[in-house]
Amino acid sequence: MNVFKDAINQLNQLGQKAGIDPEILQLLNYPEETLSAALPVRMDDGSTKVFVGHRCRFNSVLGPTKGGIRFHPNVTADEVKALALWMTIKCALVNIPYGGGKGGITVDPKQLTRLELERLSRSYMRAMADIVGPNRDIPAPDVYTNARIMGWMSDEYENIKREKCPAIITGKPIELGGSLGREEATGRGAYLVNELWAKHKQWQPKNMTVALQGFGNAGYHMAKLMQQQGYTIIAVSDSKGGILAEQGLDIESLYAHKQASKTLKAVYCYGSVCEEQDHTKISNEDLLRLKVDLLIPAALEGVITTENAEHIQAPFIIEVANGPITQEASAILEDKGTEIMPDVLANAGGVIVSYFEWAQNLQGYRWPLKEIRHRLLATLEQAFADLWIIHENEKVSLRHAAYSLALRRIAAAISSHGTQSYFMQ
Repeated sequence: MNVFKDAINQLNQLGQKAGIDPEILQLLNYPEETLSAALPVRMDDGSTKVFVGHRCRFNSVLGPTKGGIRFHPNVTADEVKALALWMTIKCALVNIPYGGGKGGITVDPKQLTRLELERLSRSYMRAMADIVGPNRDIPAPDVYTNARIMGWMSDEYENIKREKCPAIITGKPIELGGSLGREEATGRGAYLVNELWAKHKQWQPKNMTVALQGFGNAGYHMAKLMQQQGYTIIAVSDSKGGILAEQGLDIESLYAHKQASKTLKAVYCYGSVCEEQDHTKISNEDLLRLKVDLLIPAALEGVITTENAEHIQAPFIIEVANGPITQEASAILEDKGTEIMPDVLANAGGVIVSYFEWAQNLQGYRWPLKEIRHRLLATLEQAFADLWIIHENEKVSLRHAAYSLALRRIAAAISSHGTQSYFMQ
């Protein structure tokens, strides 16, 4: 599956249904700027190894581009472009002044030492220093990157530019200008979107069973808050597999066990929730097929495809990962009556709080955690309300409503710069 082709097909299909000018859709079929670069790294044994890094600025009509950097063996230029497209839609949907960007390195970070990771991070920033900038393109953490890595990259950029520039990157350590609430932001945001959805559906959390695929930062924070609200989380998985307990799992102890059993190279762990012995072991594929009320894919893109969509039993899905359901699989699920909360809203908490961090850096002022959480909720409430109006009034799916709202905002900005229809009026 070509993830970028799938993302473009989805964009065009939903854009046509929303009545977006074909000229604008054509423009959005292509990224503004992409850069792929060789990243030489001196390894601890003295040898030099070359990795490949990518950065894409997809569209900047609404503001400087914004998006994470992931370290993963499966990173490709097409994946980065697809993620940058989705970020473009996401920022427009939640109405923050950003376009979409994304970056990544094709690497298994678990195979590198801490010093090798630092050298790789700095090599990436040296290669990308001309494409990023606080008013041009602002990176952030993503899969297998974190605050420490953002700190290394921020320091490298400042060394290159010979100036302090905390607004160059978000998701940094607090000591380097990072924001309170950033680490929990994606998971908390997903939880808040789920609660807004629950109010409309009149769910009773104590009667709801949940399966969560992906027990990283976002999945953990969302699951913790959901359990506190009364949801019964019966299954959790990570990259190595999962566990199932019909009576429900204790998220805090599960996370503590995973953290305690890891083998750190100062940054990454090899620990897996599969090492818990008191629960039934299941595969990631088994988890997706469980008969639960709510399924949360929170790992990587493309995990629900035409091959397994028919076997999905959950009536509700909230996409915490980026693009976890392919376009064709989404159509199959919708035909079955499955309701899907799209990723472009469900996981927007991360970029929203990144926006808050950027704003604080530009102001030279730090907001308290209470204010950040309040602003996050207010932003998501408005975006959800805007989306829900389209969903109900136009009788379309939540994904269709999300893309319609985002594309109309992008189209309005592009039209303001001048299009054929503008000049023919």
